Amino acid sequence: MAITVLFGVFALLLLLGMPVAFCLGLASVATVVYLGLPPIVVFQQMNSGMNAFSMLAIPFFIFAGDLMMRGGIADRLIGMAASLVGHLRGGLGQVNVVASTLFGGISGSAVADASAIGGIMIPQMARHGYARDYAVNVTVNSAIIALMIPPSHNMIIYSLSAGGTISIADLFTAGIVPGLLLAAALMITAYVVARNRGYPAGTFPGWYGVLRAVVAAVPGILLIGIIFGGVRSGVFTATESSCIAVIYALLVTTLVYREMDWSAFVEATLGAVRTTAMVLLVIGTAASFGWLMAFLQVPKATIELMQSLSSNPYVILLLINIILLILGTFMDMAPMIIICTPIFLPLVKAFGIDPVHFGVILILNAGIGLNTPPVGSVLFVGCAVGKITIGEAMKTIWPFFGASVAVLLLVTYIPGLSLWLPAAFR
Repeated sequence: MAITVLFGVFALLLLLGMPVAFCLGLASVATVVYLGLPPIVVFQQMNSGMNAFSMLAIPFFIFAGDLMMRGGIADRLIGMAASLVGHLRGGLGQVNVVASTLFGGISGSAVADASAIGGIMIPQMARHGYARDYAVNVTVNSAIIALMIPPSHNMIIYSLSAGGTISIADLFTAGIVPGLLLAAALMITAYVVARNRGYPAGTFPGWYGVLRAVVAAVPGILLIGIIFGGVRSGVFTATESSCIAVIYALLVTTLVYREMDWSAFVEATLGAVRTTAMVLLVIGTAASFGWLMAFLQVPKATIELMQSLSSNPYVILLLINIILLILGTFMDMAPMIIICTPIFLPLVKAFGIDPVHFGVILILNAGIGLNTPPVGSVLFVGCAVGKITIGEAMKTIWPFFGASVAVLLLVTYIPGLSLWLPAAFR
């Protein structure tokens, strides 16, 4: 009955339109009251969920992304992408995907990616005759590449949700090949859709133009190497790399590009504070919700149920993917990771599936969920920037959604895509 209270209250509040963090917190309070436990337990678990040293990396990476978004780095990355792929069919769509990949390797946030790249690319695509639904769909789907490649702070959340036993460096490395595979799939899809709609190809600026654009973007791109190289080599931890990212972003935006003035710095700081507060509140309430699930032995019951359905790991992975895709339609990414990790991680371990491989599967599933209503935060941002309705975007999003699901299946059933690169660095 306690499990029914926990999930029933959560589902009811979610259907009423209450923010996910409050749904998780109030469901936890209702359940501990039903169990006769002191309500202070909920707040103790919230504090425990947020009070981890590795968690410091999240606000610093968010802050670094805000600084780079307002300091001209996104503009240079778009310029570099335009010089490289802008001459292809539907050139601005190709530019959008490549720029999102590059910016994602700096910000680690899909929402920041959709806001920064979309804010520049969507109006530009509309001016050049591209339909706004196409511009929005390319933007929001390519934004989830940021979740797969370092410094994805969702990888850090997954590691912490697993008890801190999974290497963040391995997770950062494992997401690179799937992230690039997703970028390639979206570029092909953007090309096919652009060709069907008759969108033009751009003009190649010449190799000198490419060189100029690359040189202008180098200071921003170097940050990718600093973060990944430092964490992977063990020179500094993920938390230390986030602090270095902030310092480097400040130096580049103020001394090199000289576009970061005091007002932009204040806006970036306030934006990072707001985002961090929302993320940590969700993490705290999800931690309390997850503790109750463990207390009520939900993971154990899930394992027994799944094992009764099939003993084939391929079938189990398919069932998990279906469940995660459904959960992603109404649950935001951070609570989904924190809640689902303790449920499904013991299950996949029991079937011999590598935890790092499962982490990539979970992150990609949750990323696809960010583009599905009713709680698709990245889709909401993209539609707001593109000034179209969710319904208009959803009518034509299916080719891009299909490409993302195809990559998900490849990543799920070919573990080497995720595990080859971490093994090569050991």
